[in-house]
Amino acid sequence: MIRIVLVDDHPVVRMGLRGMLDAEPGLTVVGEASSGVEGVALVLAERPDIVLMDLRMPGGDGVEAIGRILAATTGVRVMVLTTYESDRDILRAIEAGAAGYLLKDASPKELADAVRAAARGETVLAPSVASTLVRQVRSPAPPALSAREAEVLRLVAAGLTNAEIGKRLFISEATVKTHLLRAFNKLDVADRTAAVTTAMRHGLL
Repeated sequence: MIRIVLVDDHPVVRMGLRGMLDAEPGLTVVGEASSGVEGVALVLAERPDIVLMDLRMPGGDGVEAIGRILAATTGVRVMVLTTYESDRDILRAIEAGAAGYLLKDASPKELADAVRAAARGETVLAPSVASTLVRQVRSPAPPALSAREAEVLRLVAAGLTNAEIGKRLFISEATVKTHLLRAFNKLDVADRTAAVTTAMRHGLL
């Protein structure tokens, strides 16, 4: 028997999910929570096999709850079940360790099959979500420079030396070099010219 906890702030949604899942052979809902905070406490008490987690709820973010659950338990698989499919939501949930990402327009059979697959250790993604992840992998987000690293690179682009940059920013020349080296590492380049060129190409300057 696969034991399931539902975490969603809408009682009607939880009621529908419970009826749908309890009607499936081998599946049983052992608890419901209306927020991420309540969900974490319930999971720690019940130790279910699967958690169906909404993302945006008052009183506790779903992604934060996923991280807390996975940090405090072993063997519990958390699946996102939400109406939201923005790139940011998807990436945050997957990075937090979600075992799946489904949308609430899934059919009862799709949902039950996904729960069983997650319980077997598989990762389950709605087709649109899988497409988003593929797109992100093929076109990864540009590297993120700190405000100071970007400032130093802008001054490099303006033709200033390390010493001149240090005087302009009231920092030591050694600190300028440290910022540059960190920027080189993030941009995967080996020199000042390449760093400026790459940063400009990514729209970071």
